Amino acid sequence: MTEPRNASDTFLVGGAIEVHRLGFGAMRLTGPGVWGPPADRAEAARVLQRAVDLGVDFIDTADSYGPHVNEETVAEALHPYPHHVLIATKGGQVRPGPGQWTPVGRPEHLRAALDGSLKRLRVDRIDLYQHHKPDPDVPYAETIGALAEMQREGLIRFLGVSNVSVEQLEIARGIVDVVSVQNRYNLHDRSSRAVLDRCEELGIAFIPWAPVEAGKLDDPVVRTIAEKHDATPMQVALAWLLARSPVMHPIPGTSSIAHLEENVAASALELAPEDIESLTNLAN
Repeated sequence: MTEPRNASDTFLVGGAIEVHRLGFGAMRLTGPGVWGPPADRAEAARVLQRAVDLGVDFIDTADSYGPHVNEETVAEALHPYPHHVLIATKGGQVRPGPGQWTPVGRPEHLRAALDGSLKRLRVDRIDLYQHHKPDPDVPYAETIGALAEMQREGLIRFLGVSNVSVEQLEIARGIVDVVSVQNRYNLHDRSSRAVLDRCEELGIAFIPWAPVEAGKLDDPVVRTIAEKHDATPMQVALAWLLARSPVMHPIPGTSSIAHLEENVAASALELAPEDIESLTNLAN
């Protein structure tokens, strides 16, 4: 059996860091409710190492995953980081408990969050730091302005935003050079279509979180296309995302090496134009 390799094409994040468009989201390498350490920390490390072995060179994490545990797991598995691997993290949310997420956009919180991420990831500068979610109690310009200051200090190389509207993206772009947007987007949730379209216009990386909703893939259209290509419904969903836009960067996550290899193999799946049209029409 041929070993899967990351066959997705590449993209220059910030016009400077070249990565394959299929990345890896590390969030699932935590406990239930994205809380606490993974059940098997050694296996979590092996999953991350295997991802890099298969050509995955974009790893996404956040200080709120665990919280903190996920960044530590990434560092334990991959530090010192291979020169070609981009480690991206996020700040701007706190975790009162399992399954609970609270946005915090105050400058003093972001300063502490960034300092913590630098320590846990064992780096002097975060190559891609993304603000996790706008705080309704803090003016967005104030939040982004604080991150811009930390970027000027050399603690952040490139800045991204997450969970934003087009209007919020434009506010951020008026303050910093935004190189990535991470919003929810998949076959069945296209609510961020306008944001994706704007990213495509600007050449900004669009990173869809929850790129695969496994519970919604039991669809006759998806199943038929999967059978046609001798693929799984999840692979079809990922292949559709890669075909959807040249700025699309899916980051499917898993705690299983077998599932990881299945996801990476999806990067080589070439959907026919009629397949792409049928899948695109699912949400129309």
